[in-house]
Amino acid sequence: MTTIKPATTSAVTNPDVAAGVAQFLGPVVVDLQALAINGKQAHWHVRGANFVGVHELLDTIVTNAQGFADLAAERIIALGLPVDARLATVAAQTTTGTLSEGFQQSPVIIREFIAQMDAAIAATNTAVAELDDIDLVSQDIAIAIAQGLDKDRWFLFSHISE
Repeated sequence: MTTIKPATTSAVTNPDVAAGVAQFLGPVVVDLQALAINGKQAHWHVRGANFVGVHELLDTIVTNAQGFADLAAERIIALGLPVDARLATVAAQTTTGTLSEGFQQSPVIIREFIAQMDAAIAATNTAVAELDDIDLVSQDIAIAIAQGLDKDRWFLFSHISE
């Protein structure tokens, strides 16, 4: 029978590292959860030119945001700390702002949602910069999230760029 030993990596056993990771990935989780919720709202209410393309792309961005949030949250949890991404917490702590109410033409939805993506990207870029001195594995996760958000933003922005 094989004996499984507890993890001995510094990030897993060092509470200061775990706290540092949570400090910078926690806001990323919150903003990504808000992005997923608001992305679905935008998806339901977009109207006008290129409706199908924007509608379907927003669904893809929502799915990606949910996956990115899960990746960041699970890193924090793997280091032994809880994550608070309850709806009330997300509403109180997100930096993403709000969308206009009701149906909106696609250029309005796109501009407003890109502003929300920019807020999530800013939180992610902060995590990338700050995690460099704390935990490189967590920084790699933040880099992967930043890469995905940048690509999704580019795809969405391409619908209104001239």
